[in-house]
Amino acid sequence: MGIVTPGFTGRRRSDVNLPPGQYLTEDFPVLSAGPTPRIPLDTWEFVIVTETGEKHTWSWAQLMAMPSEDVTVDIHCVTKWSKLGTRWRGVPVSAFFDEVETAADFAMAVSYGGYTTNVPLDDLLDGQAWVAYKFDDDDLAPEHGGPARLVVPHLYFWKSAKWVRGLRMMLEDEPGFWETAGYHDYGDPWREQRYQGD
Repeated sequence: MGIVTPGFTGRRRSDVNLPPGQYLTEDFPVLSAGPTPRIPLDTWEFVIVTETGEKHTWSWAQLMAMPSEDVTVDIHCVTKWSKLGTRWRGVPVSAFFDEVETAADFAMAVSYGGYTTNVPLDDLLDGQAWVAYKFDDDDLAPEHGGPARLVVPHLYFWKSAKWVRGLRMMLEDEPGFWETAGYHDYGDPWREQRYQGD
């Protein structure tokens, strides 16, 4: 019988299937590239700008009126932690495209505070991504990206842009904040695509 140190976390459990190089955490670490923006709900908006420059804008009230989904997903950070069974409520990204026509294959997620990350459009549609505003039944805390963040759980979590304010549609892919600094353009945790060349 093994010895277990109480409170020890950060070890791979043999009964859990994690992406390569990841460890399990019960915590929800806070990692950000800059200060935490505070966005009043009466000024918050989500904007999709098509490749032709056409803008589609939703206010917070309009977001709250859209059909939402409760989803439970595993998340994987490029810094090697994974958190299983996270619970979110949000609007599927596909729902915004009911009103948007685009020929673009790529999107740049743009955040309050200036953060950006590129994602293929196909990875945002068909129940793969959400604009989430609740976590574990509570309003999403600012340090975790509140009032709303992108959640794209099948990619490393830097692709799930905190404080999301919109998507800029692109005909050609271009790197966002971390991608410009050498992180992988796609970021599949199961293929361990942490950095360019992985």
